[in-house]
Amino acid sequence: MVTIYDVPADDLIEAVAARLEDRIDEPDWVEFAKTGAGKELPPEQDDFWYVRSASLLRKVAQNEPIGIERLATEYGSKKRGSNRYVVRPPEHEGGSRNLIRTALQALEEEGLVTTASGEGRRLSDEGEAFLSEVATEVFEDLDRPELERYA
Repeated sequence: MVTIYDVPADDLIEAVAARLEDRIDEPDWVEFAKTGAGKELPPEQDDFWYVRSASLLRKVAQNEPIGIERLATEYGSKKRGSNRYVVRPPEHEGGSRNLIRTALQALEEEGLVTTASGEGRRLSDEGEAFLSEVATEVFEDLDRPELERYA
């Protein structure tokens, strides 16, 4: 059985994002929201919401139980004053907690993630089956000889 650790992360996230487009709805405000305090502009990708949701689903599967604060740290960036002018030494700024929380709530409504009281979010059984199914498809589509030993 193929797991999320057997396939490259970018291929898995891309495939999961394509599947999530049919399952979850994108909020209206996403096109205007920044991804964190260290950013000046919102992302330019058309499918940003689904890619971030897929990435969050993968992170929850790898590090469960995990909370919003730790996820915000992982999705953060360096803030150096402004994107145009470097006016101070870099300082880490966290990612958007609202964006992360809303994506996790959408995944929870779909039944892919559950809330463990006092611990954070965990992957549900349905979410684990979903990720394994997508990972299997991605693995079959890959034409990379170095991954053949995992088959």
